[in-house]
Amino acid sequence: MKTAVLIPCYNEELSIEKVIKDFKKELPEADIYVYDNNSKDKTVEIAKSAGAIVRHEYNQGKGNVVRRMFREVDADIYVMVDGDDTYPADEVHKLIEPVVNRRSGYGNWG
Repeated sequence: MKTAVLIPCYNEELSIEKVIKDFKKELPEADIYVYDNNSKDKTVEIAKSAGAIVRHEYNQGKGNVVRRMFREVDADIYVMVDGDDTYPADEVHKLIEPVVNRRSGYGNWG
């Protein structure tokens, strides 16, 4: 299953490297995308150096970024997190486990 970690960003230079590294550690097979929304700091440079795929949304606003991410990225599993290190990467396996194992609370998907 192809997994994509989607990170919308606006001026996240203080935390974006940690977020990328943490998710690379937990999901080494995943593609990690940083969608920059006109940051004025070094978010883009730091994200690139940390190994993320960096793309841009020039229309300001998180809604615009989210629409672009889901329009452009093809994956079986999507994990969207903020670039400010709000969500602990070590919890991601619990989050995606039902999808990986094709389970839901409403019976078997298979």
